[in-house]
Amino acid sequence: MSDGDDLLRLDRQVCFALAVAARNVIALYRPLLEPMGLTHPQYLVMLALWERSPRSVTDLSGVLALDPGTLSPLLKRLEAAGYVHRERVPGNERMLAITLTDAGRALRTRAERIPPAIVERLGMPLAELERLHTVLSGVIAATRSDPTPDTLGDSARPMG
Repeated sequence: MSDGDDLLRLDRQVCFALAVAARNVIALYRPLLEPMGLTHPQYLVMLALWERSPRSVTDLSGVLALDPGTLSPLLKRLEAAGYVHRERVPGNERMLAITLTDAGRALRTRAERIPPAIVERLGMPLAELERLHTVLSGVIAATRSDPTPDTLGDSARPMG
C-alpha cells in the first residue's frame, strides 16, 4: 500500500484538519476578546443573545449545541461580569431566562469590529470563507442526522 492509499495517514483525516483549524481560528479571536473580558465560548453566548434576548437556557443550549451543564458556568461568569441577568420565569420555576443587561447590549458595538478583524487576520477572500462556512454547516448537519454505528463495518470509509 502506498502512502497515498493509507486511510490512517494523519494528513488525510478530516477530524485532524477540523481540530487544528478550529484551534487556530479560535486563537485568532483571543486577543480581540480579552479586552472585552470574554472567552470564545462566552462570545458565542453573547452572539446568540444579541440576536434575541431574553432566551431560555434550553434555547441557548440548542442554538449553541452545548449541553446545559457546559452552558451554566459560562452564564454564571457572564452574569458576574455584568453582561447578563439570569432569572426564573414566573409561572415556570424550572425555566431560567437569560437577559442582556445594559452593559451586555453596549458590548455589541465593540464586538462589531471582530468579524472584519478575523477576516483580515485569516487573509482569505470573503467568498472563500463564505464557501467554507457553507461546507462546515453541511458537516454539522450531517453529524446531527447520521447516527453513529455501534461498530465499524467491513467497508472502509475514506478520510475519517
